[in-house]
Amino acid sequence: MALEELKGAVRCVGQMPALWIPGCIAGLLAGALWILFSLFGTFFASRLFVISGLVMILFVAGSYAIINSGEKNAGTLLAKGAQYYFRVLLPLLVIAFATLLVFVLIVITATFATGGTPDMLVLAMTSIFIMIPTFFLTFFSDTAAVFEDTRVFNSIRRSIELTVTHAAEVIAFYVVCAILCFVDFFLCSVIWEALLYNQLQPLTTYNETQLAAITPSELARMIGPDGMWVTAVMIFIGIALILPVLLAYKGIFFKKIAGSPVPVRETTGEYDRKGRWYKY
Repeated sequence: MALEELKGAVRCVGQMPALWIPGCIAGLLAGALWILFSLFGTFFASRLFVISGLVMILFVAGSYAIINSGEKNAGTLLAKGAQYYFRVLLPLLVIAFATLLVFVLIVITATFATGGTPDMLVLAMTSIFIMIPTFFLTFFSDTAAVFEDTRVFNSIRRSIELTVTHAAEVIAFYVVCAILCFVDFFLCSVIWEALLYNQLQPLTTYNETQLAAITPSELARMIGPDGMWVTAVMIFIGIALILPVLLAYKGIFFKKIAGSPVPVRETTGEYDRKGRWYKY
């Protein structure tokens, strides 16, 4: 099932050039984030990261809208993106707030239970166990908000309902998305390493411990200014290529599972003379 929707997503991207706009915008923003991080550290990059997320919601919402309606022009993408902007943003804020609240409650409980500072490893594992199910169940809240024009809590509820009902298909969807992202990352990494072979050659003498200890800032200093721009270009290309396909894939997959009949569990029994059902 998931592969059929992937084929439809590739056709959709080929037929709707406007879907490349979100990928290009996201690639430019990600490349700018890398340049700011390389030049100024995390101070400016962290602020641009938040702004970038808010900007991308406009284009993501617009992409879902034109996939749903079949319209192909960029003007419709921007207009629909503005129309559904808060329909997509608000569920994300509610999910993030609820996840943060649960995490804070766990930290407070752990602090009182241990009588001091809780184990950070335990907290990290707890965070992972909270975030993975939350992400899995609410992943389609944004598509539900656009495709079915639902409000905040209804879009979250709809995502949970479809994910639980079509769990096997959703898992297959995630696997295909992971493979696509890995292939895109691998190809871009190979080209990046080939372009920066001379700058990266010292890494061949490092052992596993030294390689694991390298930080992004150290890598930025190693590759130098030219490498910084090459990296920014490769980040742009990688995101610009993969994001339109993922958005189209998610939209088409959502339409498929949302239109599928809910399986009904058959039971045996009979009605009595008063119309009451008795299950065997």
